[in-house]
This record gives sequence, C-alpha cells and structure tokens, in this order.
Amino acid sequence: MFRSSIGRKALMAVTGLALVGYVIVHMIGNLQVYQGPDALNAYAKMLKGMPTLLWGARLTLLVLFLAHVYLGITLALENRAARPVGYVRLQYEQASLATRTMLLSGLVILAFVIFHLLHFTLGVIQSEYHGAEDPAGRPDVYAMVVRGFRNPIITTSYVVAQLFLGLHLYHAVPSMFQSVGLKHPRYNPLIEKLGLVMALVIVVGNSSMPLSILFGLVGTSVGG
Repeated sequence: MFRSSIGRKALMAVTGLALVGYVIVHMIGNLQVYQGPDALNAYAKMLKGMPTLLWGARLTLLVLFLAHVYLGITLALENRAARPVGYVRLQYEQASLATRTMLLSGLVILAFVIFHLLHFTLGVIQSEYHGAEDPAGRPDVYAMVVRGFRNPIITTSYVVAQLFLGLHLYHAVPSMFQSVGLKHPRYNPLIEKLGLVMALVIVVGNSSMPLSILFGLVGTSVGG
C-alpha cells in the first residue's frame, strides 16, 4: 500500500478523518470556557483522572498526526518530482487557493500543534500560569486559558493558525471522500459544501474563544 500513491492517499484520508474527529471533540470540550470556571475545570479534572485513557489517546493522535504529515509531505514531493520543469505560465482555473496551499497550510498547522503543546499541555510557554489549582483543588485550566489569551500576540497566533486550519479543511474534507472512492457526481456538490461548513464551524468555534477573552467578554473574574 505504501508503494502506491493511491494507497497512501487513502491512508492519508483515514488519518485525516480521525484528526478531524479529534479537532471537533477538542473544540467542543474547550467551548466549556463559556460556561465558566466550574465547567471547564471539572472537565479538566475528569480527563486528568483517566491518565491511561488520556495518554493512550494522546499517543494515538501523535502517531496519526505524524503519519498524516509524513504522507502529505512525501506525496507533495513526488508530485513536484513528476514535473521537475514548471509551466511557462501557471493556470489556476481549476485549482483553488486551498488546493494550491495544502502543503503550506499543513506545515503551519504542524508548527501550531507544537506551539499549542508547549503552551497549554507542557507549560513551557507562559509557565507562570501552568499547574495552578482552583479553590476546589482541581487544575485551574480556566484561569490558565484566560490569562494566556489576554496576550494579543498569542491570541493572534491562535486565530491565524485556525484560518490556515480552515483553509486546509476546506480542500481536505472533500479530498478524503475522493481518496477512498466515495465521490459521485450526484453528491459532489454536497461534499464540497461539507468541506466549507466544516471549515467555517471549526474556525469560528476555535477562534471565538481567544478573541472573546482578549476583548474582555469572557474571564473577567480572573485576576492577574
């Protein structure tokens, strides 16, 4: 399967589908920031109370993510090698911006994931906000998130990353169906719209949280 570009595209679609599912679940969990500190900190405590499941999921996602990145880069390099001499005049009638920037948006997402892990998971970035507990003895994730996103540079970096993620998903979601042979002329318009809807939902949902905090709509009770 790895020797065939078709097989690797199918594997890339499967790993991509799993990662999209994770992004949606992760976003839904984080949206609890709108419910206040009790909801988000209770959610964090629940996850921390299941270390085997939590770390098992993290390792599985890491493997899927690295496999997806590897497949994407190798397929892109193969496509370029197949046409070492570029067109005299590039024509983009059929290729959208999302299609042409898949490799770039994928690399931006990779950089963002590393930054996100260093920020909220490992506490390397803004370490002064990491590891605190709320009055109930739970990880005070709510305060950590609020204080983190009060920084305009960090909030901007998150929003920009979400825009690239949306651009990536806009093309990737329909491509997943094509890679596993599920596209059909009758359903193609609906599949294309699914990519757009998925991208908009994730970009708006994930961007709304840091922006709401930055502009003082959420987290006003947190000091510091």
